[in-house]
Amino acid sequence: MKVVLSIKPEFAFKIFDGSKKFEFRKAIFKNNNVKSIIVYASSPVQKVIGEFEIGKIFNNDLETLWNLTKEHSGITEDFFYEYFSEREKGFAIQVKNKIKYKEPKCLKADYNLHPPQSFAYVK
Repeated sequence: MKVVLSIKPEFAFKIFDGSKKFEFRKAIFKNNNVKSIIVYASSPVQKVIGEFEIGKIFNNDLETLWNLTKEHSGITEDFFYEYFSEREKGFAIQVKNKIKYKEPKCLKADYNLHPPQSFAYVK
């Protein structure tokens, strides 16, 4: 099973250039059968630009999570703590076997989905 994640373009492109090997989330999908993530680059791009397999999913207190992921986070420490400011714990999804599409796809036409606030399951 796959999910679509809405990711800001600056971070979405870092996933595919290899400088961001973790995608951070405040909340995560409950279905354990999710094996890969389809990346929807949000506004102003508004296209599906690729996908990746899920490696490990970390769920830790913020200090531990940052220490485990900081080398390949693709974000600054300040941004990390600002993003998780209301939380005691966070999630980091490890990026594995990424594939950037040669031609970006349309979420509505190709997947019959609207841009998800957080994520959407793909059947």
